Amino acid sequence: MSDEMSPNESPRAPALPPVEAPRPTKSPVLAAALTFLFPGVGQIYNGQATKALVFFAAFVGSISLSASGQAMPFAFGIPFAFFYSLIDAYRSAVLINARRAGEPLESADEPASPAWGFTLIGLGVVLLLNNLGWLDLASLRRFWPILLIVAGGLIVYGAVKRRDGGAGSGA
Repeated sequence: MSDEMSPNESPRAPALPPVEAPRPTKSPVLAAALTFLFPGVGQIYNGQATKALVFFAAFVGSISLSASGQAMPFAFGIPFAFFYSLIDAYRSAVLINARRAGEPLESADEPASPAWGFTLIGLGVVLLLNNLGWLDLASLRRFWPILLIVAGGLIVYGAVKRRDGGAGSGA
């Protein structure tokens, strides 16, 4: 047998380098299911320990403060922490999978809204004024739905403004 190729033989392709096994992906449904068991567990599954601690503290802190007689502002924190942690666990798993797949992440690079910071500052000021005795939250208890009306109005206003602004820029 000779080392020469016959005219009917094609040249051999070079050997391909070994392909790395893809890293396991995160299951968004499992992340949400774990969070449903207790807020923060889905974030631990996603490898986000700091977020898990924040959601755990928000959930347990809201329950504790509501049970200690400060139900007015903190009772809203219980469902908020629970549902937001569900949404975050699912969304984070989707983003982790997209990042591993090399897909572009438009929404991941957007800066956080300053509204969250202003909300925390406002809540802190109101609670401090209540603790100092300059504001009596108990007497304002019956008017809390006004906050929902204002928040809903702001959301509708922002959506209409974005829609009208988006329609004009495409023409």
